[in-house]
Amino acid sequence: MYGPAYFDEIRPALLHGLIDDHPLGAVVTHGDNGLDANHIPFIIDAADADAPFGILRAHVARANPLWRHDGETLVVFQGPSAYITPALYEDKKINGKVVPTYNYAVVHAHGTLRAIEDPAWLLALLARLTARHEAAQAMPWTMDDAPPDFIERLVKMIVGIEIPVTRMHGKWKVSQNRSRNDQRTVMAAMDAPMVHTMRRRAEA
Repeated sequence: MYGPAYFDEIRPALLHGLIDDHPLGAVVTHGDNGLDANHIPFIIDAADADAPFGILRAHVARANPLWRHDGETLVVFQGPSAYITPALYEDKKINGKVVPTYNYAVVHAHGTLRAIEDPAWLLALLARLTARHEAAQAMPWTMDDAPPDFIERLVKMIVGIEIPVTRMHGKWKVSQNRSRNDQRTVMAAMDAPMVHTMRRRAEA
């Protein structure tokens, strides 16, 4: 991923934070039929000896050939993005030497995918994903709300995937190449997700 050094981001806390906030990853693989991409919600777990940048965990339909992929995998997580009009820059009034741009934050995670078919592992993952995404509901749904035989049947139709991340790179293009005054003006014009992303990087 191209980017000037001042847009680079390698701090694990920020990278994991973006994945937690925006867990839908684009899983990019290359096989006999060329490039392919699948879009899957992930959980990122702490690093270990085999995964210095954490472990991505998810599940896919058994009918999805992704779980049989053998080789390097790239997962792209897209954070907030926003168009930036030149009207927000003080140079617009002074000399007109400004142009439009986009602010955004992304994470690229690399590793080798492995499949997990253990029902207990899958049930534990499903419970974690459900708790994570139901947390904001007034009456959170749990797997106990569905008949056990129904859940058991569905578990047989999915396969877990795990990607120990061996390389992770982020790009935070959030006006840090502009003056402090421009940054404040841009932040005042942005919606909450982009403001949160800009502040999180500034305070990390």
